[in-house]
Amino acid sequence: MEHRLFSHITMNWRGRPLASHEVIVQTIAATTTRTGLRVRAELDAGAYDTGVKVSDRQMEALPLTRHDWHGDWNYTLHPQEYDQAAGVPDPFDQPGPDLAWLCHPALTGLPPQDRDALTAALMTLHDQQRETSLDRRRGHRPRLIAPGVGRRPVLTLADRLLATVLHQRLALPQVAIAVLSGVRPETVNKRIRDISQLLEQAGYDIQPGPHRLASLDDLHRLAIAAGIVIPPEIKTAS
Repeated sequence: MEHRLFSHITMNWRGRPLASHEVIVQTIAATTTRTGLRVRAELDAGAYDTGVKVSDRQMEALPLTRHDWHGDWNYTLHPQEYDQAAGVPDPFDQPGPDLAWLCHPALTGLPPQDRDALTAALMTLHDQQRETSLDRRRGHRPRLIAPGVGRRPVLTLADRLLATVLHQRLALPQVAIAVLSGVRPETVNKRIRDISQLLEQAGYDIQPGPHRLASLDDLHRLAIAAGIVIPPEIKTAS
């Protein structure tokens, strides 16, 4: 990549002020060589948080196919996170395995069928919003990659909805939700704001519940009282 692609891109934009994303993408896309190099470039409008720590378990779960020759250096990383057993993408409308226990109606106030219907409605709005944003950033040019291809977010849409419900219904602090989700509080704050906007578009209002939780310990006590099995690896605030 460095010798056959990036070197030519660097020569093509040398001396040119990279004043905007549009200039950068157009300059990359205009890179050619006499031997036939052609470059396709598209702006990735996704939001990628800095400072995110990747656990050993997450590294081990990466969908890598190592090559026979020096597999530590040469491998294929698939564009989406795959269920290794089933060979299918991890669904964006389902909570992550570590957060699935939080879906209990005693915590969310939502029976499974209502939660699924709400998630489906938010998925439709989320996809429409994302495609509209990407189309605008591309200048209404045709997309070069298929929808859904790319890095899988750390939090699925179902995870984000859970975070929003826990915060708005039970008043669980965002710092505690961040510990549960394995992300930074800033990420939780942004995702709750995103989901709140989608909920408003869907005409759905999360009503405060009968319990107000101030910590993970409060959450665990409520879950135990409701007969919810808490995964043993979930950390407490203490």
